[in-house]
Amino acid sequence: SNGSLRCKSEPVDVLKVLDFQSSPEGIQKTTGFCSVRRGSNPDIAYRVSKTAQLSTPTKQLFPGGVFPEDFSILFTIKPKAGLQSFLLSVYNQQGIQQLGVEVGHAPVFLYEDQHGKPAPEGYPLFRSINLADGKWHRVAISVEKKSVTIIMDCKKKVTRPLSRSDQAVISTEGITVFGTRILDDEVFEVCNDLIVCLLRWQLCDGGPSYRV
Repeated sequence: SNGSLRCKSEPVDVLKVLDFQSSPEGIQKTTGFCSVRRGSNPDIAYRVSKTAQLSTPTKQLFPGGVFPEDFSILFTIKPKAGLQSFLLSVYNQQGIQQLGVEVGHAPVFLYEDQHGKPAPEGYPLFRSINLADGKWHRVAISVEKKSVTIIMDCKKKVTRPLSRSDQAVISTEGITVFGTRILDDEVFEVCNDLIVCLLRWQLCDGGPSYRV
């Protein structure tokens, strides 16, 4: 199989919804995390440049109209060394960023619920995580109750408090944007497995389960 991360529940395949396969502007196909696989084709990855501005109504990702309260985001990525950029952002109808997955050194997890919690100074910061060293990394970000955990390469696990409201809501009335606040020319490569899990991920040694 394809060496990708997987969910226990039916996942939302973000790259599929954004139609990466058609190679839109700023997106170029390349070889992924595993360049050589015995008896099968290499992984497909996509090189993303600063001209890439892909968006979709969030309801395309969640046709039921509900963004899960607890969720995980799984991806395999190789950012340019020193990059600091949002990989994925979810905006509400008013244009407020409700969710932001940042890649870089000491990435921030941006989250703002329907009551504006947490405030920007309360966004979880992962000082000991470096996703901008120019290498491939498999990453899982899991939000459960009032904490958020990043697991990198099924080894490094860091949990931070997430001071959100009880019954926190992320609106699906706005848009989801891939590749925002990009300043560099060559930005990052992302494997063909950026997925959002509706429920909790499977565990393996404290990390998400990988197909091998």
